[in-house]
Amino acid sequence: MHLPSTHTRILMLSIFFLLVAAPSGSALAARGAQADSDAARKDELPEDVLSVKHFMDMEQVASPQISPDGSQILYARSHVNKLKDRWDSELWILNADGSRHRFLAKGSAPRWSPDGTRIAYLAEGDPKGTQIFVRWMDAEGATSQVTRVEETPTTFRWSPDERLLAFVMLVPDTEKWEVGMPAEPEDAEWTKPPRMVTKTHYRQDRRGFMKEGFTHLFVVPSDGGTPRQLTEGAWNVGTRFSGLQFGAGIDWTPDGAEIVFDGLMDEEPENDGYAQSYLHAVDARTGKIRRIIAEKGYWSTPVVSPDGRQVAFTGYRFTLQSYKSSELHVSPLRGGKPRKIAGELDRDAQQLFWSADGRGVYFTAGDRGTQNVHYASLDGQMQQVTEGVHMLSLSSVSRGGTAAGTRTSYQLPGDVVRIDLKSNGQITRLTHVNDDVLGDKRLGEVQEVWYTSTEEVRVQGWVVKPPDFDASRRYPLILHIHGGPHAMYNVTFSYFFQNLAANGYVVLYTNPRGSTGYGTAFGNAIDKAYPGVDHDDLMAGVDELVERGFVDTDRLYVTGCSGGGVLSSWAIGQTDLFAAAAVRCPVTNWISFAGTADIVQWGYHRFDGYFWENPDKWLEHSPLMHVGNVTTPTLLMTGELDLRTPMSQTEEYYAALKVMGVETVMLRFNDEYHGTTRTPSNYMRTLLYLVDWFGKHAKGRLKP
Repeated sequence: MHLPSTHTRILMLSIFFLLVAAPSGSALAARGAQADSDAARKDELPEDVLSVKHFMDMEQVASPQISPDGSQILYARSHVNKLKDRWDSELWILNADGSRHRFLAKGSAPRWSPDGTRIAYLAEGDPKGTQIFVRWMDAEGATSQVTRVEETPTTFRWSPDERLLAFVMLVPDTEKWEVGMPAEPEDAEWTKPPRMVTKTHYRQDRRGFMKEGFTHLFVVPSDGGTPRQLTEGAWNVGTRFSGLQFGAGIDWTPDGAEIVFDGLMDEEPENDGYAQSYLHAVDARTGKIRRIIAEKGYWSTPVVSPDGRQVAFTGYRFTLQSYKSSELHVSPLRGGKPRKIAGELDRDAQQLFWSADGRGVYFTAGDRGTQNVHYASLDGQMQQVTEGVHMLSLSSVSRGGTAAGTRTSYQLPGDVVRIDLKSNGQITRLTHVNDDVLGDKRLGEVQEVWYTSTEEVRVQGWVVKPPDFDASRRYPLILHIHGGPHAMYNVTFSYFFQNLAANGYVVLYTNPRGSTGYGTAFGNAIDKAYPGVDHDDLMAGVDELVERGFVDTDRLYVTGCSGGGVLSSWAIGQTDLFAAAAVRCPVTNWISFAGTADIVQWGYHRFDGYFWENPDKWLEHSPLMHVGNVTTPTLLMTGELDLRTPMSQTEEYYAALKVMGVETVMLRFNDEYHGTTRTPSNYMRTLLYLVDWFGKHAKGRLKP
């Protein structure tokens, strides 16, 4: 459900599924302040390991864009604003060989013009909020604000002749219900009228109530002017999953005559349009629209070939399966049947770029915890272009076949890299934005593990060991479960896991059945049965580490957020193996979740049939229905604003644990939607509460 593609669906589901009873009112606030103080005092780790205080100095890189001639690379670089408790973004630029690395402007999402003389990007502007800006890349560096719109422009693209910028934006469409109320007396303070809701999906996590209206395609002169709306109607440009808004996939034809886009031109998409999206083309002059792909399916992220004759895209034919890997297709631009060109690859294709000669498509695919660049030719031949145990993104490609992206691995946070697509996929690291923080730190070793679960299924995972690991000792173990549920833990650098390891824990993270990166059958193994065999796979991983002899079986812990919250609350209802649990942003009751989360259609498709027709499966797979088995001390952590796994899910579980007499604490994180780590301060709190809670509990005893 992050870009308008199947990758969107996976990532957003990933976001869906990525301490002693607390008094209320002022007593809760006072206790919370004390808890913060205690947690901070306990973070007294040696300076040469990664403590939470170092997190404030970390930086992130995103969206590297190589110039058309391949000589320079732009990228967005973010740092923590310690006063505003947020991440701020800047644009930086460097030569393609890594030289002349320097700050350029405040903003994000940069894109070069086709001739490389200008860049467009997003930044704060007038009259309010995010606007599109254009900057000349000559010595003068003149900058213009191109849009001055009331809503937020997204997904902008340069026209081939550089005269226009296409973008997607909400068009408000408010429905009113007039009931003939008498006029308010002068200076009256009447209660505001009720909010009228008529749509199935009317809220979205990290946004709150969605503005009423529809997303449509616009063009605006690249030197500034009035945007012109190209599409209109009671439907949305942009692929959606369960009603959520995440931009769109758009691309110009080489002659600038049309813009290809994904979306669902259905005026009543609430129910019939679930898990569907199509490709269309709109005439950039007249606004006339035609459909490119008519076959029912979930088609997205169109990219037009250099000769303008074909379009590459991702997706699959319609299915209500919980998971289906996203296939790479091409089709004639004038319409036709989709044709797979990477048919043997049962992995999610994403980040598509045509080769300059138009004979094939470069793309990335996640596979068994790694991600590399691949190439598929139009005649169906496929090859892997890059090699490595890393997560490698493909963000842009120059005319000469040099690409820019980001790369991260076990002990290296994300940095900008140059990828020579025509030279055996050679990767050159260009930035070192976190070397100043990590250069003198001892990090935990990360080790890959494979083990056998039920039904003889082989499962992959990773172990992070404390920096001073000694195989002759026994260490406490934290099982950390990913969300999604269709997502993939991978070999990326994890500050979270490294900090837990610095605190003396062995951390196990694994990809149970339901995870992506192992094919459709593996990912779909939990369809209509979640949680299920994924729990078996997680417990088999714990058993594997226990057998290796360096784990203290009196100090086993389990945690996870979202889907990890589902499975951690499920686990403690199935076993008393763990000394303590930290259940974060969970779903505990599938029936109440379906009507209270922001992804209503996804919620109502968890099991066959509606729960009022046959509630058995809905109840069987709800952790709340197994709470009578729980004896594990349980910390619950959820954001007050969470709409993906609403606070009520945590409250139901907390109340049941209290009734059962189980030791439990509920922490309600302020200013947090889904998850508890959006703001830097809450990221640190999450780690500190987690370590403190686990540190107080060992099997058979409560530590002072």
